[in-house]
Amino acid sequence: MRAAFASRFDDTDPLAALTVGDRPEPVHPDDDWVTVQVTASSLNHHDLWSLRGVGLRADQLPMILGCDAAGVDPDGNEVVVYPVVVTPGDPRGVSILSEHFPGTLAERVAVPRSNLLPLPAGLTPADAACLPTAWLTAWRMLTTKGRVAEADAVLVQGAGGGVATAAVALAVAMGKRVYATSRDAAKRERIAALGATALEPGARLPERVDVVVETVGAATFDHSLKSAAPMARIVVSGATSGHEPAVNLRRVFAMQLEILGTSMGTPAELTELLAFCAERGLRPVVDSVVPFSRVTEAFTRLHSGDVFGKVVVDHTA
Repeated sequence: MRAAFASRFDDTDPLAALTVGDRPEPVHPDDDWVTVQVTASSLNHHDLWSLRGVGLRADQLPMILGCDAAGVDPDGNEVVVYPVVVTPGDPRGVSILSEHFPGTLAERVAVPRSNLLPLPAGLTPADAACLPTAWLTAWRMLTTKGRVAEADAVLVQGAGGGVATAAVALAVAMGKRVYATSRDAAKRERIAALGATALEPGARLPERVDVVVETVGAATFDHSLKSAAPMARIVVSGATSGHEPAVNLRRVFAMQLEILGTSMGTPAELTELLAFCAERGLRPVVDSVVPFSRVTEAFTRLHSGDVFGKVVVDHTA
């Protein structure tokens, strides 16, 4: 079967480590695993980090990339793939597809049957393929960790990337006042079009917020602290600008702030997210859709840094 996979590592030029070619059919590590025919997938920065060698060992190569997918199960049902798999050999006890088990950027992928969720009516496979990693992370940041139901205002740092843009769209759909920062003027225009108040990084907000979605790290963390209302939740799922920011602990305890870390989410949370999007008519923000025959172009687009939302791969084209 055709697949996109890491054939080596290249920290300076990850695209040079990407290969598109034939790989063996999926194998089933246990009796409860099934093979899904992939109809749509989407890219994540996780895929680029894998090509750089982060989270993978050389003896795991070649490794099929991709965390997210929608497809058809062996019984002909349209399904969404939950990408977190129990992995006893991993220190976390779990792993994401493409870390220990082959990923979704292939014609077919093997997963435990319990990782398959029904595709809700009203969502296309391309829509659903955007949700299991970036959108699920944003959903968990806002709901389970951020307790956004108790909040009036939300700040999203670095909107434009998958998780941050998802957080903007979700928080707006939940009826919150949303502020979002971006260094890029064009992205700020697109953020505003989603219903948020778009600001330059570090700008003073009209009010302090109850929840901060933080994926940027060192470059924005002080601003996140200063923008937080008393007893606010600052939820962290990334650190693209650096993972060791200076933290004013006096502000943390004086304002009784909560700094919470998270990544991904549970199958129940993905079920909630799918239902929310279907019922509210909310659709993922899609940067571009690329046929699998041109999957290298999808990687090039993601690597450019110019994306706004998700890069989707159509496996039927």
